[in-house]
Amino acid sequence: MRLTSTIKKIHKRSPKLGKAVSLATATGVIAANSFVGSIPLWLMGVGKIITGAPIADKTVIKITNHWISSNNALIDNMLPRKDWRISLPDDVNTEGKYLLISNHQSWVDTSIVQYISEKRLPLTRFFTKFELIYIPIVGQAFYFLDFPMMRRHSKEAVAKNPALKGQDIEEAKRACALLKDKPFTLLNYLEGTRFTQAKHEQQKSPYTHLLKPRAGGLSLAINALGSEMDGLLDMTIVYPDGVPTYSDLWKGNIKRLGVDVRYLDIPAELFAGIKRGGYENDEQVKAQMFAWIEQVWRDKDQRISAMLADFEHNPAADHTS
Repeated sequence: MRLTSTIKKIHKRSPKLGKAVSLATATGVIAANSFVGSIPLWLMGVGKIITGAPIADKTVIKITNHWISSNNALIDNMLPRKDWRISLPDDVNTEGKYLLISNHQSWVDTSIVQYISEKRLPLTRFFTKFELIYIPIVGQAFYFLDFPMMRRHSKEAVAKNPALKGQDIEEAKRACALLKDKPFTLLNYLEGTRFTQAKHEQQKSPYTHLLKPRAGGLSLAINALGSEMDGLLDMTIVYPDGVPTYSDLWKGNIKRLGVDVRYLDIPAELFAGIKRGGYENDEQVKAQMFAWIEQVWRDKDQRISAMLADFEHNPAADHTS
């Protein structure tokens, strides 16, 4: 704590040096925590796979939460003063079960999700490619933590072997089902990729701040987990000073940040249609899903404009943490 306080003072006296010191410190601490934490995570993860013991599963999650908490402590205690405006519903809790959708602009987004979720939401998981399992430490951690892993088959592969058709969806549903008996926050970036102006222009997106949304991943999650969830959450992230890189976060360059999380109500008829598997098999349900998602995205686009305007019109210091 004394070290982080000293780094804050360096930021005030020499911002350039402060950025270098905080980036180096964060990199070292995160790397050390990752290495030290990977050993018990591996042991408990293997124990969980072999025995299926709930205590092993809970320990894996506890180790991960400790790692996240350590990262968040760096943000709170090391980075210079910042105007971060974060709003979440009062009734979310760490024992709940939530699906979470969000806009996506930077690798920083996931760290921000971890930051706002600590002691407020369950551990956040998201869909990943199955191939990531071969990345040392990280890939296995995703597997041990029951991140839904997707095996995507190309059109060419399906053409050669028709039996592969639909397998990726069924495997993803089975992966989602692993979360049923535990608290979860399952994150889905509906745009499918990070926003850039070039992608926005290429898509001819009708939204000012967003790419076109995709509905397949959310429909799959609702089909697999909809009966279990306590709520569908919509998160909107804005960076008023421009989209940051990951190093910008740890240099303290993100002076202003807006995060708004709120509940979404999905129409009962649409929910029932997706639950019976209609999104893949019923064009009417698919059309209803797209119409609803497009309205959600129009509302989000307007919310982003309002959040950005609030920073410009109300630069009050009382938001600063």
